[in-house]
Amino acid sequence: MSTLKVPDLVPPPEQDAKRLKEAFDGLSKFSFSFLGLGTDEKAVTWVLSQRTASQRQLIRQAYQRLYNESLIDNITSELSGDFKDAVIMWTLDPAERDAKMAKEALKKSKSGVKHLQVIVEISCASSPYHLAAVRQAYCALFDCSIEEDITAVVSMPLRKVLLRLVSSFRYDKELLDIEAAASEANQLHEAIKAKQLDHDQVVHILATRNFFQLKATFERYEQMHGSPIDEDISSVGKGNLVSLMKMVILCIRCPERHFAEVIRTSIVGFGTDEAALNRAIITRAEVDMKLIKEVYPIMYKNTLEDDVIGDTSGDYQDFLLTLTGSKF
Repeated sequence: MSTLKVPDLVPPPEQDAKRLKEAFDGLSKFSFSFLGLGTDEKAVTWVLSQRTASQRQLIRQAYQRLYNESLIDNITSELSGDFKDAVIMWTLDPAERDAKMAKEALKKSKSGVKHLQVIVEISCASSPYHLAAVRQAYCALFDCSIEEDITAVVSMPLRKVLLRLVSSFRYDKELLDIEAAASEANQLHEAIKAKQLDHDQVVHILATRNFFQLKATFERYEQMHGSPIDEDISSVGKGNLVSLMKMVILCIRCPERHFAEVIRTSIVGFGTDEAALNRAIITRAEVDMKLIKEVYPIMYKNTLEDDVIGDTSGDYQDFLLTLTGSKF
Protein backbone atom coordinates (compact mmCIF):
# COMPACT_ATOMS: atom_id res chain seq x y z
CA MET A 1 0.00 0.00 0.00
CA SER A 2 3.08 2.25 0.04
CA THR A 3 3.58 4.92 -2.61
CA LEU A 4 7.32 5.10 -2.01
CA LYS A 5 9.34 4.59 -5.19
CA VAL A 6 12.68 3.05 -4.28
CA PRO A 7 15.23 2.36 -7.05
CA ASP A 8 15.94 -1.27 -7.90
CA LEU A 9 19.59 -0.62 -7.10
CA VAL A 10 19.89 1.54 -3.99
CA PRO A 11 23.31 3.19 -3.56
CA PRO A 12 25.27 2.49 -0.37
CA PRO A 13 24.31 4.86 2.47
CA GLU A 14 27.78 6.41 2.32
CA GLN A 15 27.15 7.43 -1.30
CA ASP A 16 23.78 8.94 -0.40
CA ALA A 17 25.37 10.78 2.53
CA LYS A 18 28.00 12.20 0.16
CA ARG A 19 25.31 13.35 -2.28
CA LEU A 20 23.47 15.11 0.52
CA LYS A 21 26.64 16.82 1.73
CA GLU A 22 27.33 17.99 -1.83
CA ALA A 23 23.74 19.21 -2.10
CA PHE A 24 24.12 21.29 1.07
CA ASP A 25 27.39 22.71 -0.26
CA GLY A 26 25.87 23.46 -3.68
CA LEU A 27 28.17 20.97 -5.41
CA SER A 28 25.60 18.36 -6.41
CA LYS A 29 25.38 17.18 -9.99
CA PHE A 30 21.66 18.02 -9.76
CA SER A 31 22.45 21.65 -8.97
CA PHE A 32 21.30 24.34 -11.37
CA SER A 33 23.62 26.92 -9.83
CA PHE A 34 26.52 27.84 -12.13
CA LEU A 35 28.48 29.16 -9.16
CA GLY A 36 27.98 26.02 -7.10
CA LEU A 37 26.63 28.09 -4.21
CA GLY A 38 23.58 27.47 -2.08
CA THR A 39 21.72 24.28 -1.23
CA ASP A 40 20.48 22.06 -4.04
CA GLU A 41 17.00 21.29 -2.75
CA LYS A 42 16.15 19.03 -5.69
CA ALA A 43 19.06 16.75 -4.86
CA VAL A 44 17.88 16.50 -1.25
CA THR A 45 14.45 15.46 -2.48
CA TRP A 46 15.95 13.07 -5.02
CA VAL A 47 17.93 11.18 -2.38
CA LEU A 48 15.72 11.16 0.72
CA SER A 49 12.26 10.80 -0.84
CA GLN A 50 13.22 7.52 -2.50
CA ARG A 51 14.53 5.68 0.55
CA THR A 52 12.71 3.54 3.11
CA ALA A 53 12.73 4.34 6.82
CA SER A 54 15.51 1.85 7.53
CA GLN A 55 17.57 3.17 4.60
CA ARG A 56 17.16 6.74 5.81
CA GLN A 57 18.49 5.78 9.23
CA LEU A 58 21.54 4.19 7.64
CA ILE A 59 22.12 7.43 5.71
CA ARG A 60 21.94 9.41 8.96
CA GLN A 61 24.49 7.11 10.55
CA ALA A 62 26.80 7.28 7.52
CA TYR A 63 26.53 11.08 7.42
CA GLN A 64 27.53 11.34 11.08
CA ARG A 65 30.38 8.90 10.58
CA LEU A 66 31.77 10.58 7.45
CA TYR A 67 31.44 14.24 8.43
CA ASN A 68 31.05 14.19 12.20
CA GLU A 69 27.90 16.25 11.70
CA SER A 70 24.23 15.56 12.29
CA LEU A 71 22.19 15.18 9.11
CA ILE A 72 19.13 16.55 10.92
CA ASP A 73 21.11 19.59 12.10
CA ASN A 74 22.36 20.26 8.58
CA ILE A 75 18.88 19.94 7.12
CA THR A 76 17.72 22.42 9.76
CA SER A 77 20.42 24.94 8.88
CA GLU A 78 20.43 24.50 5.09
CA LEU A 79 16.72 24.26 4.25
CA SER A 80 13.87 26.56 5.19
CA GLY A 81 10.14 26.85 5.61
CA ASP A 82 7.63 24.09 5.05
CA PHE A 83 10.09 22.14 2.91
CA LYS A 84 12.55 21.98 5.81
CA ASP A 85 9.87 20.83 8.24
CA ALA A 86 8.70 18.09 5.89
CA VAL A 87 12.21 16.81 5.16
CA ILE A 88 13.11 16.69 8.86
CA MET A 89 9.92 14.81 9.69
CA TRP A 90 10.61 12.33 6.90
CA THR A 91 14.26 11.81 7.86
CA LEU A 92 13.62 11.12 11.53
CA ASP A 93 13.17 7.56 12.69
CA PRO A 94 9.38 6.93 12.55
CA ALA A 95 9.09 6.13 16.25
CA GLU A 96 11.17 9.19 17.19
CA ARG A 97 9.08 11.34 14.84
CA ASP A 98 5.77 10.15 16.29
CA ALA A 99 7.00 10.53 19.87
CA LYS A 100 7.91 14.16 19.14
CA MET A 101 4.54 14.79 17.51
CA ALA A 102 2.77 13.27 20.51
CA LYS A 103 4.75 15.53 22.86
CA GLU A 104 3.79 18.61 20.84
CA ALA A 105 0.16 17.49 20.79
CA LEU A 106 0.08 17.14 24.56
CA LYS A 107 1.55 20.62 24.95
CA LYS A 108 -1.44 21.91 22.96
CA SER A 109 -4.07 19.59 24.41
CA LYS A 110 -5.91 22.44 26.12
CA SER A 111 -6.63 23.90 22.66
CA GLY A 112 -9.10 21.10 21.91
CA VAL A 113 -9.45 17.48 20.95
CA LYS A 114 -8.09 18.08 17.43
CA HIS A 115 -4.53 18.23 18.77
CA LEU A 116 -4.94 14.78 20.31
CA GLN A 117 -5.51 13.22 16.88
CA VAL A 118 -1.90 12.14 16.59
CA ILE A 119 -2.14 10.04 19.77
CA VAL A 120 -5.27 8.31 18.47
CA GLU A 121 -3.53 7.71 15.13
CA ILE A 122 -0.46 6.18 16.78
CA SER A 123 -2.66 3.97 18.96
CA CYS A 124 -5.38 2.98 16.51
CA ALA A 125 -3.94 3.32 12.99
CA SER A 126 -0.49 1.84 13.59
CA SER A 127 0.82 -1.63 14.31
CA PRO A 128 1.20 -2.70 17.95
CA TYR A 129 4.95 -2.87 17.38
CA HIS A 130 5.09 0.72 16.17
CA LEU A 131 3.10 1.89 19.19
CA ALA A 132 5.53 0.07 21.48
CA ALA A 133 8.48 1.68 19.68
CA VAL A 134 6.91 5.14 20.04
CA ARG A 135 6.41 4.63 23.76
CA GLN A 136 10.05 3.60 24.12
CA ALA A 137 11.25 6.55 22.05
CA TYR A 138 9.09 8.92 24.12
CA CYS A 139 10.76 7.78 27.35
CA ALA A 140 14.23 8.10 25.81
CA LEU A 141 13.59 11.59 24.44
CA PHE A 142 11.66 13.18 27.32
CA ASP A 143 12.64 11.23 30.46
CA CYS A 144 9.05 10.34 31.20
CA SER A 145 6.38 8.09 29.75
CA ILE A 146 3.64 9.21 27.41
CA GLU A 147 1.18 7.92 30.03
CA GLU A 148 2.63 10.33 32.60
CA ASP A 149 2.21 13.30 30.27
CA ILE A 150 -1.33 12.30 29.31
CA THR A 151 -2.21 12.06 32.98
CA ALA A 152 -0.65 15.46 33.66
CA VAL A 153 -2.32 17.47 30.92
CA VAL A 154 -5.47 15.69 29.66
CA SER A 155 -8.62 15.89 31.72
CA MET A 156 -11.19 13.16 32.26
CA PRO A 157 -12.88 11.42 30.50
CA LEU A 158 -10.47 11.82 27.54
CA ARG A 159 -7.58 10.88 29.81
CA LYS A 160 -9.17 7.53 30.61
CA VAL A 161 -9.61 6.62 26.94
CA LEU A 162 -6.18 7.78 25.78
CA LEU A 163 -4.35 6.05 28.63
CA ARG A 164 -5.93 2.70 27.74
CA LEU A 165 -5.24 3.17 24.05
CA VAL A 166 -1.53 4.01 24.39
CA SER A 167 -0.97 1.30 27.03
CA SER A 168 -2.41 -1.57 25.01
CA PHE A 169 -0.55 -4.15 22.95
CA ARG A 170 -3.01 -5.75 20.57
CA TYR A 171 -2.66 -9.14 18.95
CA ASP A 172 -1.58 -8.30 15.40
CA LYS A 173 -2.82 -11.35 13.46
CA GLU A 174 -6.22 -11.91 11.83
CA LEU A 175 -8.14 -13.75 14.51
CA LEU A 176 -11.93 -13.48 14.64
CA ASP A 177 -14.54 -14.63 17.13
CA ILE A 178 -17.93 -13.98 15.54
CA GLU A 179 -19.88 -14.75 18.71
CA ALA A 180 -17.73 -12.32 20.68
CA ALA A 181 -18.25 -9.70 17.95
CA ALA A 182 -22.03 -9.96 18.33
CA SER A 183 -21.86 -9.91 22.13
CA GLU A 184 -19.54 -6.91 22.24
CA ALA A 185 -21.57 -5.08 19.58
CA ASN A 186 -24.49 -5.32 21.99
CA GLN A 187 -22.38 -4.09 24.88
CA LEU A 188 -21.27 -1.10 22.84
CA HIS A 189 -24.85 -0.38 21.81
CA GLU A 190 -26.10 -0.46 25.40
CA ALA A 191 -23.36 1.91 26.55
CA ILE A 192 -24.01 4.33 23.69
CA LYS A 193 -27.75 4.24 24.35
CA ALA A 194 -27.03 5.07 27.99
CA LYS A 195 -24.65 7.86 26.85
CA GLN A 196 -21.77 6.18 28.69
CA LEU A 197 -19.08 6.41 26.01
CA ASP A 198 -16.30 6.08 28.57
CA HIS A 199 -17.84 3.01 30.21
CA ASP A 200 -15.10 0.61 31.35
CA GLN A 201 -16.26 -2.14 29.01
CA VAL A 202 -16.36 0.20 26.00
CA VAL A 203 -12.82 1.39 26.65
CA HIS A 204 -11.66 -2.18 27.28
CA ILE A 205 -13.08 -3.44 23.96
CA LEU A 206 -11.66 -0.57 21.89
CA ALA A 207 -8.24 -0.68 23.53
CA THR A 208 -7.55 -4.42 23.64
CA ARG A 209 -9.23 -6.22 20.74
CA ASN A 210 -7.23 -6.81 17.55
CA PHE A 211 -8.19 -4.62 14.61
CA PHE A 212 -9.74 -7.48 12.62
CA GLN A 213 -11.96 -8.37 15.57
CA LEU A 214 -13.02 -4.76 16.05
CA LYS A 215 -13.93 -4.33 12.38
CA ALA A 216 -16.07 -7.45 12.65
CA THR A 217 -17.68 -6.04 15.79
CA PHE A 218 -18.51 -2.76 14.03
CA GLU A 219 -20.04 -4.66 11.10
CA ARG A 220 -22.19 -6.77 13.46
CA TYR A 221 -23.20 -3.57 15.27
CA GLU A 222 -24.64 -2.10 12.08
CA GLN A 223 -26.31 -5.36 11.10
CA MET A 224 -27.93 -5.80 14.51
CA HIS A 225 -28.88 -2.22 15.30
CA GLY A 226 -29.53 -0.68 11.91
CA SER A 227 -27.02 2.15 11.91
CA PRO A 228 -23.22 2.51 11.92
CA ILE A 229 -21.65 2.82 15.34
CA ASP A 230 -20.19 6.26 14.60
CA GLU A 231 -23.66 7.62 13.74
CA ASP A 232 -25.01 6.36 17.05
CA ILE A 233 -22.06 7.94 18.87
CA SER A 234 -22.86 11.25 17.13
CA SER A 235 -26.41 11.07 18.50
CA VAL A 236 -25.02 11.25 22.04
CA GLY A 237 -24.04 14.92 21.64
CA LYS A 238 -21.24 17.20 20.48
CA GLY A 239 -18.64 17.13 23.24
CA ASN A 240 -14.93 16.33 23.09
CA LEU A 241 -15.54 12.73 24.14
CA VAL A 242 -17.90 12.20 21.21
CA SER A 243 -15.35 13.65 18.80
CA LEU A 244 -12.55 11.53 20.25
CA MET A 245 -14.56 8.30 20.15
CA LYS A 246 -15.62 8.88 16.55
CA MET A 247 -11.96 9.43 15.68
CA VAL A 248 -11.02 6.17 17.40
CA ILE A 249 -13.70 4.23 15.50
CA LEU A 250 -12.69 5.70 12.13
CA CYS A 251 -8.95 5.10 12.68
CA ILE A 252 -9.66 1.46 13.48
CA ARG A 253 -12.35 0.79 10.88
CA CYS A 254 -11.00 2.75 7.92
CA PRO A 255 -7.74 4.61 8.57
CA GLU A 256 -7.43 5.66 4.91
CA ARG A 257 -10.67 7.66 5.23
CA HIS A 258 -9.43 9.29 8.42
CA PHE A 259 -6.18 10.43 6.80
CA ALA A 260 -7.96 11.57 3.64
CA GLU A 261 -10.09 13.73 5.92
CA VAL A 262 -6.99 15.08 7.71
CA ILE A 263 -5.44 16.04 4.36
CA ARG A 264 -8.62 17.66 3.06
CA THR A 265 -9.21 19.58 6.29
CA SER A 266 -5.61 20.83 6.25
CA ILE A 267 -6.13 22.27 2.77
CA VAL A 268 -9.66 23.69 2.61
CA GLY A 269 -10.52 27.08 4.04
CA PHE A 270 -8.27 30.03 4.69
CA GLY A 271 -4.60 29.05 4.73
CA THR A 272 -3.01 25.63 4.91
CA ASP A 273 -2.35 23.58 8.04
CA GLU A 274 1.07 22.36 6.91
CA ALA A 275 1.70 20.43 10.12
CA ALA A 276 -1.39 18.28 9.59
CA LEU A 277 -0.70 17.91 5.86
CA ASN A 278 2.88 16.79 6.58
CA ARG A 279 1.74 14.39 9.28
CA ALA A 280 -0.81 12.65 7.10
CA ILE A 281 1.39 12.27 4.02
CA ILE A 282 4.68 11.53 5.75
CA THR A 283 3.37 9.03 8.29
CA ARG A 284 1.31 7.13 5.71
CA ALA A 285 3.55 7.17 2.63
CA GLU A 286 5.02 3.80 3.60
CA VAL A 287 1.79 2.43 5.06
CA ASP A 288 -1.40 2.97 3.07
CA MET A 289 -1.06 6.06 0.88
CA LYS A 290 -2.31 4.11 -2.15
CA LEU A 291 -5.60 3.48 -0.33
CA ILE A 292 -5.81 7.11 0.79
CA LYS A 293 -5.37 8.23 -2.83
CA GLU A 294 -8.12 5.83 -3.91
CA VAL A 295 -10.73 6.99 -1.38
CA TYR A 296 -9.86 10.69 -1.62
CA PRO A 297 -11.68 11.47 -4.91
CA ILE A 298 -14.65 9.37 -3.79
CA MET A 299 -14.94 11.52 -0.68
CA TYR A 300 -14.09 14.92 -2.18
CA LYS A 301 -14.39 14.75 -6.02
CA ASN A 302 -10.80 16.01 -6.42
CA THR A 303 -7.67 13.90 -6.52
CA LEU A 304 -5.29 14.16 -3.60
CA GLU A 305 -2.53 15.32 -5.95
CA ASP A 306 -4.66 18.12 -7.39
CA ASP A 307 -5.49 19.41 -3.92
CA VAL A 308 -1.83 19.30 -2.86
CA ILE A 309 -0.79 21.11 -6.05
CA GLY A 310 -3.47 23.74 -5.50
CA ASP A 311 -2.30 24.54 -1.98
CA THR A 312 1.49 24.12 -2.02
CA SER A 313 4.37 25.22 -4.20
CA GLY A 314 8.03 24.82 -5.08
CA ASP A 315 10.32 22.26 -3.48
CA TYR A 316 7.78 21.62 -0.71
CA GLN A 317 5.17 20.60 -3.27
CA ASP A 318 7.66 18.44 -5.17
CA PHE A 319 8.65 16.65 -1.98
CA LEU A 320 5.06 15.84 -0.95
CA LEU A 321 4.11 14.72 -4.45
CA THR A 322 7.13 12.44 -4.57
CA LEU A 323 6.05 10.78 -1.34
CA THR A 324 2.57 10.23 -2.79
CA GLY A 325 4.12 8.53 -5.82
CA SER A 326 3.27 11.34 -8.25
CA LYS A 327 6.78 12.50 -9.21
CA PHE A 328 10.10 10.92 -10.18
